[in-house]
Amino acid sequence: MTGRYLIYTPVESARDEKRFDATWRKFVAVCRSLHADGLSYRVELNLTGARPHVLITASGKAIPRKQPAPRRLLPPPVPAQRCRDRALEASWFLPENRERRNNNTSYWGRHQERYRELSGMAEDVLRAEMEYWQELETLNRQREHFKPGRTDETAFADDEVAA
Repeated sequence: MTGRYLIYTPVESARDEKRFDATWRKFVAVCRSLHADGLSYRVELNLTGARPHVLITASGKAIPRKQPAPRRLLPPPVPAQRCRDRALEASWFLPENRERRNNNTSYWGRHQERYRELSGMAEDVLRAEMEYWQELETLNRQREHFKPGRTDETAFADDEVAA
């Protein structure tokens, strides 16, 4: 494949800076596109003539571009158990639960970073954090309820124990 691209530039680029910038962006876009397609190209600049221009001559066999991966509209769901744990953690650090909290438990030994983060938060931020995780847990339960193929009979099938 061989192709030519002719891009005209403004005669007095110092006066017409916006058009010059637009032309430059167009030139860069064409070169990037040719490079992405795996084509070789040659650039000829003619900036002194009555009609200044850039001539790009491309040649080679185009390689199909890799299609970008589809974007996810929603982030992956946070498990309801993790939401419940986060809400409980945040509630432990509220002033009314100070007596219940034991900072030396094995749980906080394993989660030192989260402990430091929560102990440094102000009360109103902790309340907001707790409400956020509780709401997210509720939303996750609702998401489970509306899954395709789920009926009222199968909604609570996990809770039943086989005898």
